[in-house]
Amino acid sequence: MFWFQLVIVALVVFAVAAVATGRGGSMGRAYPDRPDLRLPGDRPIDREDIDRLRFSVGLRGYRMQEVDQVLDRLSAELAARDARIHELTEFYAAAEYRQSSGAES
Repeated sequence: MFWFQLVIVALVVFAVAAVATGRGGSMGRAYPDRPDLRLPGDRPIDREDIDRLRFSVGLRGYRMQEVDQVLDRLSAELAARDARIHELTEFYAAAEYRQSSGAES
């Protein structure tokens, strides 16, 4: 009985080694199974883009790499918009100041 079990274990180990080294034939071609994030590359992201956004679910939740990429892009675009708003606010305040200074003289 011991020799029979030993032969069975040896066959299992050999089969696993053969599959692991690719001798059992190759696997079929892998196709992408994740949805395309479809974020526009030629314009800023708007609310409708965010509403349509769907992340694929992995073993323990969303795929962190996809979420991180989108959050990095959103934070960069928000920072750029905040900087532009700040720039325009300063420009508007300076224009108002010049206008009020010119009216008083």
